[in-house]
Amino acid sequence: SLIAMPWWKFNLLIISCYLVVNMIFACIYYIVGFDGLGGMVSTTSQDKFWEAFFFSAQSLTTVGYGRINPIGTGDSVVATIESMVGLLGFALATGLLYGRFSRPVVKILYSKKALVAPYRDMTGFMIRIANKRRNELIEVEAAMLFSHVEQDNGKEIRRFEFLNLELKKINVLSTSWTVVHPIDDNSPLSGMKPDDFQKRQVELMLMVKGFDESFSQNVYSRSSYRYDEIEYGAKFVPVVNPGPQGSLILELDKIHDYEKAVLEPVS
Repeated sequence: SLIAMPWWKFNLLIISCYLVVNMIFACIYYIVGFDGLGGMVSTTSQDKFWEAFFFSAQSLTTVGYGRINPIGTGDSVVATIESMVGLLGFALATGLLYGRFSRPVVKILYSKKALVAPYRDMTGFMIRIANKRRNELIEVEAAMLFSHVEQDNGKEIRRFEFLNLELKKINVLSTSWTVVHPIDDNSPLSGMKPDDFQKRQVELMLMVKGFDESFSQNVYSRSSYRYDEIEYGAKFVPVVNPGPQGSLILELDKIHDYEKAVLEPVS
C-alpha cells in the first residue's frame, strides 16, 4: 500500500509520522524532566516543551546543533533510543522512496465504453487502449475474459471464459490499439442481444501485459466493463490522424469517442 498509494498521500503520511514521533518524544522529555537537558534558555513550561520538541527533531535526524544536550541519565537514555528510532525510520522511508521511484508504472488509457461494432462481415466486441506515457511499450499482449451468470439446476453460477482475439500481441504500442473479439459462431457472445447482457450480468475484463523499455521490466494493467458499460451498435471514432512531414498525431482526448453504427441483425 505504501508503494502504490498516490504521492500526496505518501508525502502526507511521512510528514505526519515525523511530527507525531517528535511530539511523542517531546512528551517523554517532559515526563522525565527538563532538568536533564542542558542549554535550555526558556523559562515557562510551554516554551521548554517546544525546545524539547525541536531537540527531539535534532536527535531523530542526528543533526545535533549542540545548544541543548542531555546531561541527565534519563534524558540521555531517551535520546539514545530516539537516535536509533530515527536511523531505522529514515532507512525505512528511504527504502520506500526508492521503491516508489524504481517501480515501473504503466499508464494505459482505456476507452470508457466497450463496443459491439461492425467487424468485417459480422460484428465484434471492441475495446480501445493507448499508452499515456512517452515511453515505449513493446511486445504488448492482451487477454479478454468473459464473465456471465447462468442457471445451473436452479442456481445462479458465474462462469468465466477467455475470448479469442483478432490480435493477441503487437510489437509496439506507439499509438492506439483496438482490441477486437470477433463474434462468430464459436463466440460466447454469438446471438446475444442488448437485453441479454443485463440479464446475464455480463462483465468483460481486459488484461494487458507489456515490456517497459525505460525500466526494462514487464508491466501489467487491466480494466473491466460491466453490462451497463457496453454500447451495442456503435464504432470508435478515429484518433490517429496524419500530421506534418509524414508524422502521426494521436488525439488521446478522443479515445472514448464513438458514433452509432448499423449492425447485422441478430437471429
